[in-house]
Amino acid sequence: MDLTDRKLLNVIQSKFPLVDRPYQHLGEELGIDESEVIDRLADLKRKNVLRQLSAIFDTRRLGYKTTLVAMAFEPDKLHKGALRINKHPGVSHNYAREGSYFNLWFTLAVPGDHDLETTVEVMGRDTKALSYRMMPTIRFFKIGVNFDMVKEKGSSVDYSPDGYAKDAAKGWNEAVPLTEDDKDAIRELQEDLPLVSRPFDDMAQRLGKTTEALFATAQDFQDRRFMRRFSAVLHHRRSGFRANAMIVWKVPGERSEEVGMTMAANKAVTHCYERPTFPDWPYTHFTMVHATSTDGCEEIEREISEATGITERMLLYSSREYKKTRVRYFVPEYDQYQYSGVSNPTPTAQRS
Repeated sequence: MDLTDRKLLNVIQSKFPLVDRPYQHLGEELGIDESEVIDRLADLKRKNVLRQLSAIFDTRRLGYKTTLVAMAFEPDKLHKGALRINKHPGVSHNYAREGSYFNLWFTLAVPGDHDLETTVEVMGRDTKALSYRMMPTIRFFKIGVNFDMVKEKGSSVDYSPDGYAKDAAKGWNEAVPLTEDDKDAIRELQEDLPLVSRPFDDMAQRLGKTTEALFATAQDFQDRRFMRRFSAVLHHRRSGFRANAMIVWKVPGERSEEVGMTMAANKAVTHCYERPTFPDWPYTHFTMVHATSTDGCEEIEREISEATGITERMLLYSSREYKKTRVRYFVPEYDQYQYSGVSNPTPTAQRS
């Protein structure tokens, strides 16, 4: 990547222009023509640096249930188990991680009429997991992945790079009412944007709208706080951020909010959540950090520890990325995975 590539990636991570000719708009900002922008983005996709250009939605606000799941596998069963879990359309992130008994970590989302606990229970049974824990978000302090590709540093500011989460603490897990027209627009906006001069025309035509009405719909979705922004997702490793660590912290309950806010203030932290504890898992706060090397992750770890005074923590490095994508909403693929009732009054979703 040259400097222009890096500047282009910086711009499209923050806020992609919702206009008829967005690539022309980006070119004007960078001093290059529209065709060069399209060619550069196509090359970045071929190199798997750029994953996708699309809308980012808030899973819970759309009425989906979601959780982080930690699973433990025998080493010889980990790979096969991870690939089977990948088949579920609601699995967006799935990583093998080193550093704890639980060696596979994934996020799972299911529609509101599905049973989340039973889904995890079935996954654990079908993959012959040794043990697993559901770790839903109790409180989130930050969500927003953003990298400064020019300086090669994390650049996730405030709660998120788009300002969306300023008020997200209010009703962050409450579903909003959606019309069928809303769902149709979500289905379109969540798909990868084509690299053509007028990429929104076909989308608007399928919805029976003008492009101006489509852009107004997207703004309405942001105003209603279930769409965060329209932007790019990068492949972290291919972008130069080769080290990825989930740092888990043992934080006293009386300091939960204060420490969470301090952690979120670090620009290298892309996600910061409070999650439940278990007798064998005392860690309450989860911070995701990315750096160009493991030394960089450990430097961020020390910064957070010094800023908060929290010393009990673990670094869980990702050793393999099995899946990283955006959740696709209101699609029929979920139907074959519908579990609408708990099969056991005290499900084994937390079994060990």
